[in-house]
Amino acid sequence: MTNVLVITGDTIGPRMAGPAIRAWKMAELLSADNNVALMTTTTLEPIDAPFELQRVRPGEDAKFARLHDWAHVVVFQGHAMDQFAALRNSSKILVADIYDPMHLEMLEQGRELGQATWKLRVSTATRVLNDQLARADFFLCASERQRLFYLGQLTTLGRVNPATYAADPHLERLISVAPFGLDDSQPTHTRDVVKGVREGIRKTDKLIIWGGGLYNWFDPLTLIRAVAQLSVRHSNVRLLFMGTKHPVVDEMGIVTHSLRLAQELGVLNKSVFFNESWVQFSDRQNWLLEADAGVSTHMSHVETTFAFRTRILDYLWTGLPMVVTEGDSFAELVETQNLGIVVPPQNVDALEHALERVLFDKKFVAVARANVQRVRAEFFWDRALSPLISFVKDPRHAADYMIDRPALSQDGKYRKPYGLTHSARMFWHYLRSEGPDRVAKRIMSRLRKTR
Repeated sequence: MTNVLVITGDTIGPRMAGPAIRAWKMAELLSADNNVALMTTTTLEPIDAPFELQRVRPGEDAKFARLHDWAHVVVFQGHAMDQFAALRNSSKILVADIYDPMHLEMLEQGRELGQATWKLRVSTATRVLNDQLARADFFLCASERQRLFYLGQLTTLGRVNPATYAADPHLERLISVAPFGLDDSQPTHTRDVVKGVREGIRKTDKLIIWGGGLYNWFDPLTLIRAVAQLSVRHSNVRLLFMGTKHPVVDEMGIVTHSLRLAQELGVLNKSVFFNESWVQFSDRQNWLLEADAGVSTHMSHVETTFAFRTRILDYLWTGLPMVVTEGDSFAELVETQNLGIVVPPQNVDALEHALERVLFDKKFVAVARANVQRVRAEFFWDRALSPLISFVKDPRHAADYMIDRPALSQDGKYRKPYGLTHSARMFWHYLRSEGPDRVAKRIMSRLRKTR
């Protein structure tokens, strides 16, 4: 059996955010036919799992080395390659999960940090991602848009070349689309959590749910204004932001701005509500199944173009009609498959009318819900992650794999690996591939250069 190490930088436990959920599902599906360990570089909370769980923090190199040496294939997200030298210089088969374009995300996330810090965060994220693109054997992205975008970066880094192209002209063995997925089980409501429980939200109210965290690249302010206007004509409309305290990510300024705006408009805890904790992964269906519609609004910028809004998957899973801002790949899906309504960015009136329709137009809602049920099967986890499952069944290095491919150092410059371990590895590599005569000639050539 293949030993697979899956690495995430998010908290593993009852309350998991998107990257951890995705890593968990990878480990779960791969564990059916492989030996799997799921590792987090941050926090590991008590939770049952059908695979091994590990926490290895940056700096715990010996502990990481044991896991790395055990693995045949390493699947990683985020900053793992930058945090562990063994992974940067690894000869293992590496799969980089780049479904979240971190450098584009940081353009918005770092905006409020000051010019120097913002520039540093973006350049660091770009360097980290380029290192992964230069070294990994296989890449997973979330959409066809992302795939085209990453193919441009891979071309710039020299990874689109005769070796990778020769037997794979579509480059699907180099980079494949593996979107965020959803459970194939039908969600079941097991307890009341919002309607009739949360003060100010009655069982008969129409509930709009924001199914994830609040980050700077989203636009909750236009949404709050739209709900404030709509509640004047429909006093039973309620908006709930399901989570504001991310398990790992620090609270961003948009949370404070949203609370302040709701207070200024006089709708805080009347028409607009904020859940101050993070909902447990195993309990989220209870919140979503009490809602009448799901919503996701964002600004218009380059992050939007290549983003993959994972909260939309939960709306699909629980059968919710939805209102979303145009510009990303999911907006195209909502529009073409008639799953709800797509609105222009930062247009309060258009958003208000769209929300009114998905809450009160019964005929439209029935059609949208039926379409959601039809489309959801396309995103079941086993289907979404099928490129990864197939790859691990026949794992191999990329066609342009070089055992001495340069690693990107902390200063952002590429440097070749060195040392006795590297020299020994190179000796055996050339001995297997070229034979003893060629190895002897290489050694003699090297000795002549050092005289």
